[in-house]
Amino acid sequence: MRVTNAVASRKRRKRTLTAAKGFRMRRSKLYRYAADALDHGRQYAFRDRKTKKRNFRMLWQIRINAATRAAGMTYSRFMEGLKAAKVALDRKVLSDLAAQDNAAFQELIQLAQNALKAKAVKA
Repeated sequence: MRVTNAVASRKRRKRTLTAAKGFRMRRSKLYRYAADALDHGRQYAFRDRKTKKRNFRMLWQIRINAATRAAGMTYSRFMEGLKAAKVALDRKVLSDLAAQDNAAFQELIQLAQNALKAKAVKA
């Protein structure tokens, strides 16, 4: 008796075509092209999950820098002042404060400036 493994093969192909739903033209209809498209798509997804973290950190830094420069300070000096003042806010929160709550961000800038002055006096 010949064994074809038809059920498992059909299930595997069906799973691939279901995952390729929404792709255009033969990439969503034919197994061979759908499998290729899924492989490429998953490679891009893996790569871009890493890149996304990088891009967001860069965006947060740009926002913080813009807000600190508007207050007459640079990004690096601001971060140095926050570290000296032992403020444990990450860049995501700082960026949100810079964009949404200007008064709170100005207080943080004052805190950083005071910490920098105290650091200079100590040294």
